[in-house]
Amino acid sequence: MPVNPDFAGREYAPAGPFEVTREQVVAFADAVGATSAAHRDPVVAQGLGHADVVAPPTFAVTLAQRCEAQLVQDPEAGIDFSRVVHGQEGFVHHRPIVAGDVLRGTLHVDTVREAGGHGMVSTRVELTDAVDRPVTTVTSMIVVRGEG
Repeated sequence: MPVNPDFAGREYAPAGPFEVTREQVVAFADAVGATSAAHRDPVVAQGLGHADVVAPPTFAVTLAQRCEAQLVQDPEAGIDFSRVVHGQEGFVHHRPIVAGDVLRGTLHVDTVREAGGHGMVSTRVELTDAVDRPVTTVTSMIVVRGEG
């Protein structure tokens, strides 16, 4: 079944809350090879003006993917996850993510199209803090490989 084009323009209910912990930030920094002490040492991060350790810029993808699961797991969307290839990811940071943040994410399905027999789905997740201020916008494009 191809990706359902009627999903273009859909907005999902906010997902979360997602509490960002120091342990998550450190583990992600280790996983991506981020070496800044601000990712591990709260004193260093505080010296830079942050409340706690600062997440590497791509940390936001861990939260965005939890929001994007709403679409991928929706049977009416027609997305066969075994056929999904990651196309691209982008970030616009309105402020750094730090340990102690409690964030929510709203998933927007910006476009759904077909190209070369493959489904192309572009999404946007708006991450906001506990008082609904913007934190990060994560854009993503997945390719759902066709069966041919």
